[in-house]
Order: sequence, then C-alpha cells, then structure tokens
Amino acid sequence: MIKEYSKTYYLSAGECNPQRELPLPLLMNRVIDVATMHANVWGVGYERLIADNHAWVLARVTVEMKRYPRVNENYTLTTWIEGYNRLFSQRNMEITDEQGCTLGYVRTIWMVIDLDTRKSVDMESLTYISENIIDRPCPIAPQGHLRPVEEGFVTEHTFGYVECDFNRHVNTVRYLELLINQFDMSYFDNNVIHRMEVAFIHETHYGECVQVIKKEEGERDWHMVILKDGINRVRARFQFVDRTV
Repeated sequence: MIKEYSKTYYLSAGECNPQRELPLPLLMNRVIDVATMHANVWGVGYERLIADNHAWVLARVTVEMKRYPRVNENYTLTTWIEGYNRLFSQRNMEITDEQGCTLGYVRTIWMVIDLDTRKSVDMESLTYISENIIDRPCPIAPQGHLRPVEEGFVTEHTFGYVECDFNRHVNTVRYLELLINQFDMSYFDNNVIHRMEVAFIHETHYGECVQVIKKEEGERDWHMVILKDGINRVRARFQFVDRTV
C-alpha cells in the first residue's frame, strides 16, 4: 500500500486570484482531489464506496499557510492518514514548493455516510485505514471549537445550480467561496489568510436562502456562520496577517 501520496500541480495565470497567487478555494479543490486519488489507489474511492451506497464526506478542514504558491510555480500536495475512530478519519497534507520547502499544512476530518439515510457509517470495519496509518506529525494545531456567531454583519445568499455537486447538495468549495466573498478586494490587497478553520455541519440544497454572519472577535480574527432557518450549516474562523508580497 502507498501510505503517502503526492501530486504536483502548476499554477497558471488563469487560476490565480487578484494577488497572483493560489486561491484558497482552488487549494481546497486540490485537497479533495488528492484525498480522492489516494483513496482510489487503495481501492476505496468513489467507485468502491458507491457499490455499498456509501460516500466520503468532508466534515472539517483546517489550513495554515506560510505563503501561497504564486503564478507560474509548481507546488506539491503530499497526504497521509494520522488516525481514525468509529466515526472519523484524520487525513493530513503538506504543501511544498519546487525546492521542497514547506508552504503550509492542511488537517482534514472525513466521514463515510450512507447515501439513503445521510447518516455516518461505522468505520471500524474499514481495516485498510488502520493498516495505513503512519507516524508522521502534522505541526499545525487541530481545529478548535468553533462557536456559533449570533450577531455581526449579515448578508443573504441563495444557492444556485452551479453551486451544487453530484450529491445534489451545495459543494464544499462553494461554501468556502461564499465565506471569502464577505471580504472586499482592498482587504485582501492588504491582508492574507494565515489560518482557516471550517466545520461542515448540515447540508444545504439548491434554491435555499441562507444568512452569512461574520464578526471580528479579535484583530483580524473573524468568526463566521452560514445559517438556514436558524440552524448552523457551516461554522468558520479566518485569521488574517499582513500581506508582505
């Protein structure tokens, strides 16, 4: 079994954000892709799980970056499994540049759900996970407890067709785009996301109108929620630092 899996990408101009670097939503896409590729190598990707009417679902993600890949750079994601229990699998990733220098790390928490009941599946039967755990540390802190945000700056958004995926619910990356779009261009010209924590709590579907609430709890430390009918669908925290480049 391949216990570590790596994939190298090239950042083209058409993929960059206005600051000419890798956008965080695209990084999230890459994280999901690399996790899927690694699962496919083990024979437990989408095709295998769908045979049992199961699917992998991303429950939490934490990203901490020293810097983001820049236009015309190659960058590599390397992934491995830290551990698992009955409900969750902990998968980590390192992002490196062409010289092998670390750009950042990602911690993800995954679960397997039954596509009919939408409930989690006991993963203790997935023995391949225990056989492929490696003793490699991830130096960034695990995700903290994300509290509900009950007051702050509020906007509304209705999810459309292109924001839904093959499971017919809102795509993980679309939530992230919605959260990031709560900050304007000038804010990103002067600040960069150093750490992001997101917890995906409940599904949202096509045509549903949600509220997005953000509140600055500390200097450039933003806590956010996506709400539908008063129920938290997503909770997030974004910590910004000065943009130096």
